[in-house]
Amino acid sequence: MRETSLKTVFELARKDERVFFIGSDLGYGVLKEFKKEIPSRFFMEGVSEANIIGMAAGLAMEGQIVYVSTIATFLTRRCYEQVAVDLCMHNANVRLLATSGGYVNAPLGPTHQAIEDIAIFRALPNMTVLAPADAVEMRRLILATLDHPGPIYVRMGKGHDAVVTKDDGPFQIGKAVTIREGSDAVLLTTGVSLQVCVAAADLLKSKGIEAGILHLPTIKPLDAEGILAAVQRVPVAISVEEHTLMGGLGGAIAEVLCESDLLAERRFKRIGIPDVFADKYGDQIGLMKYYGISPENIAEQVLALRSTLRSRAIPVRIDRAA
Repeated sequence: MRETSLKTVFELARKDERVFFIGSDLGYGVLKEFKKEIPSRFFMEGVSEANIIGMAAGLAMEGQIVYVSTIATFLTRRCYEQVAVDLCMHNANVRLLATSGGYVNAPLGPTHQAIEDIAIFRALPNMTVLAPADAVEMRRLILATLDHPGPIYVRMGKGHDAVVTKDDGPFQIGKAVTIREGSDAVLLTTGVSLQVCVAAADLLKSKGIEAGILHLPTIKPLDAEGILAAVQRVPVAISVEEHTLMGGLGGAIAEVLCESDLLAERRFKRIGIPDVFADKYGDQIGLMKYYGISPENIAEQVLALRSTLRSRAIPVRIDRAA
């Protein structure tokens, strides 16, 4: 994903003189073509994230569109005040390209595991929060960020993630994407967790359960209308995310559902990382599985929720036209 995002930024910079790039110690050779061809709009700074945000804010206030790239934990934890004061308060056109979201850096331990980044930036006024599922969606997303007003946080996976989206038109910031239709349940997800949900839906299909999938690459602003439309068609809804359950996608969806009248005859559950720093060493997939972010657990939870519906004599299927 990182490679695709940076190549797309370079593509934009070639066409638009407002585009600047600032990297934080990303390694020798990163975007060397950009540096060679447009050196006046390319900066590779050292490990000083707060300073980089200040640089980006200054450029943005002069009418530029600035793309900043570094590790997600550094962008969120290390320079939160600068992002809030310099970017969000001024609604500055700065795009934060955050690498290693979730458990990508699992072997480096909790200091490098970005498990609360969405919650941190969801709380900031004027901040848009995006989490593409794969490189195909990433390119479409970056193109859509050029003229979007205000600061944007883009959460990336490890790269070379399975492609589960389609290149079927412009990316729409703020819109959910229906990946699969289903009348028995719906899985609501974001980022690389989409590939886990696709596998879970396949597993459920083998058991005779048709599970739909609603992908939410935009977490803020949240597509409440799209969520309600998807949930009202099914008896069971489950959110899935590679993020703490505290303030993440599942919490945002729960807020929408609790303010509607849809939960009276439906079941909703959140699947994600519990309120802990990782207490187990492993890789990204291993830790996700450890905390239940796996096709098997998702399928098990769907079946468990459906069983509670049957025990309460609530209809399992709801007419799609209702």
